Amino acid sequence: MRRFGSKVTIIDRNDRLMHREDDDVTEALRSLFEDEGIDIVLNARVKGVSGRSGKSVRIVIEQKGVEKTLDGTHLLVAAGRAPNTDGIGLELAGVELTDRGYIKVNERLQTTAPGVWAIGEVAGSPQFTHVSVDDFRVVHDSITGGKRVTTGRLVTFCLFTDTEFARVGLSEKEAKAQGIAYRLFKIPMESVMRASTLSETRGFLKALVETDSDRMLGFTGFGVGAGEILSSVQIAMLAGLAYTALRDAMLTHPTLVEGLIPLFSSAPSAPRAANANS
Repeated sequence: MRRFGSKVTIIDRNDRLMHREDDDVTEALRSLFEDEGIDIVLNARVKGVSGRSGKSVRIVIEQKGVEKTLDGTHLLVAAGRAPNTDGIGLELAGVELTDRGYIKVNERLQTTAPGVWAIGEVAGSPQFTHVSVDDFRVVHDSITGGKRVTTGRLVTFCLFTDTEFARVGLSEKEAKAQGIAYRLFKIPMESVMRASTLSETRGFLKALVETDSDRMLGFTGFGVGAGEILSSVQIAMLAGLAYTALRDAMLTHPTLVEGLIPLFSSAPSAPRAANANS
């Protein structure tokens, strides 16, 4: 909408955009939006909304103890999703819910009612279309005698901003919270030749590698085609390959995936000992 000429303001109750992600990711997003001319209002508590979206909307927020009023024409609210399970008679079928209202399932997506399965977000699965598709495959296996389960899945996600943000496996914050030490590989997108030929050098690639082995723990891309680069790393992780397999591979030139060679050829950081209090 900003690129169409509209004035856009993002309101967030936290102190950083996507505050659960690593600081370099949230800073890259903030810089991207500011360069686009998008206003960012952080640490904001919405106190009131009036008007009708599509015509005229007024939002009253409180920020650092001071009330502010924002006026606009359209309001998009992204405040999470609630499972649509209330009042549809699940208890009559013997289908139990969790304390958050999701359908209670096991690792094969079987509910508490015999012969009944649940898939997707209503079953508490990560809220991505590709996860719901895999849920279908789990249920299909459950019915036809297969062994597919939901445990141990390597879940990927991509935020289709321009520039894209994509991640698989552990972030630095998650590794530190779990007490997992790691080596960090990181390069700017300008080190990826294809990004330079596209004149799209904003962002970076980074990867976490286990300190006492060459096993990849996670990958983050903030750059052009990050979602496509992500898939190559995901497949390598699923195959149990060491990061050196990507470093030493002969990847097509010039492609964005080729950026994995300079990434894993860069000097890693010293092992970062992590604990829950770091």
